[in-house]
Amino acid sequence: MDSTQHAGDEVDRIVAAWQRERPDLDVEPLTVFSRVSRLARHLDRARRIAFERHHLETWEFDVLSALRRAGEPYRLSPGRLVAQTLVTSGTMTNRIDRLEQRGLVERHRSPDDRRGVLVHLTAAGRARVDAAMSDLLDVEAQVLDALPAAERPRLAALLRTLGAQFDE
Repeated sequence: MDSTQHAGDEVDRIVAAWQRERPDLDVEPLTVFSRVSRLARHLDRARRIAFERHHLETWEFDVLSALRRAGEPYRLSPGRLVAQTLVTSGTMTNRIDRLEQRGLVERHRSPDDRRGVLVHLTAAGRARVDAAMSDLLDVEAQVLDALPAAERPRLAALLRTLGAQFDE
């Protein structure tokens, strides 16, 4: 078998069964989105394992990495954290409380607004998120090893196109 031919996978079997049972349906979307869904579940599991090695939950990594990406001095308002992590403000308040109890973030008054608060990444939080990010990238690079390097930018572009309709 050359590199352009692939053995069937579970999705091929599912699609074939639907085609057999419902030949009136166009099942082409299953050929893409069932694979994306299955891959997402595998990646989610791999991410959780990588984060657990650093004693982090996925949501903790999300908040800490948003702060880390903000750059020096590694602080954001709770509202910016809500926007970046796609959770409600009540959920974010709870998450900040829990991260603060663990010494990974601190709350400080905003210098621009006496009523406002900024969430700061602590040195411990920065060390934790940096280590987890390195581990995560190692895991994800291993997954990408199945795809030739020259094809990765095209895949990223295609996924960006599909995802853009949800970002608006």
